[in-house]
Amino acid sequence: MSKFPKLPWLIAGMLFFSTLINYTARLTLSVVVGNILREFTMTERDYSQIVSLFLAAYAVMYAGSGYVVDRLGTRRGFALFVSVWSAAQVLTGIVVGKWTLAASQFGLGLAEPGNFPAGVKTVQEWFPPHQRAAAVGVFNAGSSLGAALGAPVAAFLTVRYGWRSAFFVTGALGFVWLAGWLVITPVPGSAVWVAARMNLGLDQHPVESAEVMVRNKRDTFRLIRSRPCIALMLARFLTDPVIYFILFWLPRYLEKVRGFDVAMVGKYAWVPFFFGGVGYLVGGSLSGNLMRKGWSLPRARKTTMLVGACFLPAAMLAPREPTAALAITAVCFVVFGHAVWVSNLMTLPSDLFHRNEVATGAGFSGMGGAISGIIASLFTGYVVTHFSYGPIFLLAGVLHPLAMAMVFWLLPDRDFPALQAA
Repeated sequence: MSKFPKLPWLIAGMLFFSTLINYTARLTLSVVVGNILREFTMTERDYSQIVSLFLAAYAVMYAGSGYVVDRLGTRRGFALFVSVWSAAQVLTGIVVGKWTLAASQFGLGLAEPGNFPAGVKTVQEWFPPHQRAAAVGVFNAGSSLGAALGAPVAAFLTVRYGWRSAFFVTGALGFVWLAGWLVITPVPGSAVWVAARMNLGLDQHPVESAEVMVRNKRDTFRLIRSRPCIALMLARFLTDPVIYFILFWLPRYLEKVRGFDVAMVGKYAWVPFFFGGVGYLVGGSLSGNLMRKGWSLPRARKTTMLVGACFLPAAMLAPREPTAALAITAVCFVVFGHAVWVSNLMTLPSDLFHRNEVATGAGFSGMGGAISGIIASLFTGYVVTHFSYGPIFLLAGVLHPLAMAMVFWLLPDRDFPALQAA
């Protein structure tokens, strides 16, 4: 029983690594895209269409995956989605042209979003409210470290073994993680699961009755029409395109505008994501510390999000900087601020929704971000082809402050459950 107090943070560590692998996999294409475009005689507009197809699948399944996780539970839900995205990543290594590449990326987009509703629901299952943002910060730090590692790992494998090897290796990592997840996490309702939750002082909900399942299915429609769910969807709609732009287009920007080759992209493109990892930890711990000092939950969450949003206008400086080093520095501020922002934004579903709706609420909010990501990717492809990257960086600098104003307007403190706001 002495090991149970450490179990939640051990599970948070597994969430960290799943997110790391998730982002390493999705970033691989953006790092090796120059090689693929040349080999298959594709254009940047072809690339933007493939990214949009990935995001279309991502948008649909962000909402769908939340519903699946709420029905299957986090243990089985994670196993399903990690298996599928790892298989899709491996299959990307054997593509033969634009459409097979698009198909494999579509499969990746169907499975990868499941990581995040499952992660938020897992945090709600194993952590009290004042620790949730910190736990979400830990597992989201995996996205920054995964993006940071993705560039040098993919570049190294591409230079040494060819671009296809990058997809084989990053796909295999998911299957390794899956084995660890099934060993570490207890089966819901089992003696170990019940004992662990009792030892941690958490309430027990081992099995849902058929009546509860029916009620929750009906509540799903109420949930997606509720003001909190709409507010979260709009917040993600406005701000997720910023990090998608950094993920999918920063390596290409460094190649096309700053004159980097693949090796230089691998050497420097990871730096902003290191600061993103720091931002996730800072954002998660800051709101928890404010709550321990007596701040209400909604005030602590929204204040921390406001702090993060204040860093984003630095994006407008990036294309104006005379050197690549200063441009990357500006992007570091952007990724840090977004991480502080999103570590609390992604925690809000666990604060606002019933335990049997958390993954569904998180999924629909993420769907809003993925839909805007589709639009933004096509828009970015057109703008950078016909104009420059300047207008894109300008938009990236204003969207978070705009979203913050919307959150204060549409998500008043009274929408938070009284017990958690106390």
